[in-house]
Amino acid sequence: MKSSSSFASSAFAFCALAAAMLTLTGCPTQQLSQPTVSFARQTTYGDSKSVETVTNEFGSTDLQMIAEKMVGSLLEDPILQNRPTLTLTAVRNKTSEYIDTKSIMNTIQTALVKSRKVKFTRSADEMQTGVDELQRQNQSGLYKSQGKAKIGNMSAAKYSLEGEIVSIVKQSVNTKDVFYKMTLKLYDVEDGSIEWQDEKEIRKTTKR
Repeated sequence: MKSSSSFASSAFAFCALAAAMLTLTGCPTQQLSQPTVSFARQTTYGDSKSVETVTNEFGSTDLQMIAEKMVGSLLEDPILQNRPTLTLTAVRNKTSEYIDTKSIMNTIQTALVKSRKVKFTRSADEMQTGVDELQRQNQSGLYKSQGKAKIGNMSAAKYSLEGEIVSIVKQSVNTKDVFYKMTLKLYDVEDGSIEWQDEKEIRKTTKR
């Protein structure tokens, strides 16, 4: 009876120790499973037409101002009578910073196309896509003749819209002044004459 009682007491002590160890080893698991607080930044939508004043570098407001000036000037010119065909060329960036000049010309082109006063042909960097499609329709043997686009019927551009953007930067201890000038020209492709030209100037000053 004495040995039986000793055995029961030892078993009880072992169970109590095991329970205590499980409790201790379970603590880290409980901490890992607790929810964490996220401090992610909040994102909101703003007015795409509002004036951007984050920096004095070329920004969305400058692009919109240039496009508005150029489109308005060109639409008022009689050169667009009879809805001529235009093509775009690359705008030369002569500033000291990266400017997506293609985006400027795309905005101008979009407004002109929507006016229905001008037509645009593919630009030089877009031409290969058109050539590939014509070859696919005419050389793959997959298409019936009726409705197939024929090679040699592309419309040639009467005018070429070309431009450049330059900047002048002046900086002192407390002030930085940036001057931009965008010049856009409409060339007659055949004789090379300038049929229309305009400029847009922008000055941005930052003080500490």
